[in-house]
Amino acid sequence: MKAAKKLPVGIEDFEEIRTEDFYYVDKTGFIRELLYNHGKVNLFTRPRRFGKSLTMDMLRYFFSYGCDPALFDGLAIAQETELCEKYMGKFPVISITLKDVDARCFENARAALGTVIGNEALRFRFLLDSDRLSEEEKTRYRNLITIDRSGRQEFAMSEESLRGSLLLLSRLLFAHYGQKAILLIDEYDVPLDKAQHSDYYDEMVDLIRNLLGRALKTNNSIQFAVLTGCLRIAKESIFTGLNNLKAFSITNTRFDEYFGFSDQEVKNMLSYYGLEERYGLIKEWYDGYCFGKSDVYCPWDVINYVDLLQFEPDAKPKAFWINSSGNAVLRAFLQKMTMKTRRELERLVNGECVARKINEDLTYRELYDSLDNLWSVLFTTGYLTSRGEAENGCRLLSIPNQEIRRIFEEQIFTWFQEEARKDTPKLDAFCNAFREGDVAVIEHQFNSWLKQTISIRDTGVRKDKKEHFYHGILLGLLSHREDWDMDSNAESGEGFSDILMEIPEEEIGIVIEVKYAEDGSLENGCRKALAQIKEKNYVDRLLQDGMTTILNYGIACHKKSCRVQVENGK
Repeated sequence: MKAAKKLPVGIEDFEEIRTEDFYYVDKTGFIRELLYNHGKVNLFTRPRRFGKSLTMDMLRYFFSYGCDPALFDGLAIAQETELCEKYMGKFPVISITLKDVDARCFENARAALGTVIGNEALRFRFLLDSDRLSEEEKTRYRNLITIDRSGRQEFAMSEESLRGSLLLLSRLLFAHYGQKAILLIDEYDVPLDKAQHSDYYDEMVDLIRNLLGRALKTNNSIQFAVLTGCLRIAKESIFTGLNNLKAFSITNTRFDEYFGFSDQEVKNMLSYYGLEERYGLIKEWYDGYCFGKSDVYCPWDVINYVDLLQFEPDAKPKAFWINSSGNAVLRAFLQKMTMKTRRELERLVNGECVARKINEDLTYRELYDSLDNLWSVLFTTGYLTSRGEAENGCRLLSIPNQEIRRIFEEQIFTWFQEEARKDTPKLDAFCNAFREGDVAVIEHQFNSWLKQTISIRDTGVRKDKKEHFYHGILLGLLSHREDWDMDSNAESGEGFSDILMEIPEEEIGIVIEVKYAEDGSLENGCRKALAQIKEKNYVDRLLQDGMTTILNYGIACHKKSCRVQVENGK
């Protein structure tokens, strides 16, 4: 029996996927749509990890001189015989990715950008022997590929040479081949993102504006250009005077099905690997994004989870996306929240929609300026997705799926704990109240904090999930006392208690059981919690550890209210 194809986790090389027996979801129909609908300059913006880089590499292999047609055998584009005859392997292609142009200062970032372009220029060393180039042109080409060996093997082109490097390279290739070049620039906006965080944004904007402006504006040496990025940066900041730009964002219907996996593509993958029973779970966790009019899954997540299931058949879904994408925007959003925004965020976490105007033409300098801008960034970067249009030009926004909801919840927990820890005396008093059995202080302060955070009210959420929310908040608050031994979901007696705490020097043991009162009866919730502590003998471990004073706490919560009861546990 033939072994199943490997899953291309983190592989963005189209040739490697097609020749090394990896599973490939056919997106070559993108080539056909591009050739029929492209502009001179085409910008595709999508969140990270939705297949932009692999798509760009696919274009590189298709259009480049020397293309191996076998790479596309059996794929959708191979059915377009006229297009293949006219375009496959018929162009010089300049292909760069700027995703690694990351540095703490402008000088190093400029050097990194020069290295990226210099390495690409090195692929065309035959230009030095071309009888179609003048000596002056060859000298200018040498400036692109000269390496400064006194430093870190960086390319030694001047800043002025760097600004005109893509324009020059395209002109040299046109002169040599007599055929216009295709220019591919992946993750064009990453250097701007990094620059904004490291305080050299103005210098990088000026450099990128010149680099792209010269290469893309009235450059008769290129057939067309394709750029990808996360954000559609405002024209006046980067694409000044570039009137030949066609931007295809996540709100456009054109090309909407070519980034991300469709429902049928996921079903086909699961069928291939014999994992059809996981369909519902994968849909709940990784589906829910709306690009144009297409409903899509995040391919990074689906591939990683299906790969995990090959070795761990019982593995639960994980938040793979969080490990590949920073959460700075979400943290900034939480820090700027107003009371109105908290209520809106609460609705989102509870599975509802909020109506917001979206601005897709921001600059990186503006991203963190206001809550309105941050709403737009959360949408364009994949934390939120569109569920249709509302009145006054607003979009109905929601959290796409369980994975992103989990990210929201984790960041909310972190934000809440950071806010609570700003008032150390109040947090000390709260923790000490558990040691002293002071129910009034515990209730008062916990109720106060609950009114400040984001609660789970969604009737579609299971009761145990709601309890987990309050349990997590309480655990985070009590973790302030680093000198106390604390265990969550600890095995003791005949089950697992929510929280066990020991204060060794005072021989005090504390058991906490949290209940969610579905009917709003907090008194009944407390009684049920205390009864469970007794029935399951949760105090056993504390007694075995030598605790002589035992306090059992039953805590019941409903929306933004709590009730606390305490009993002697011995």
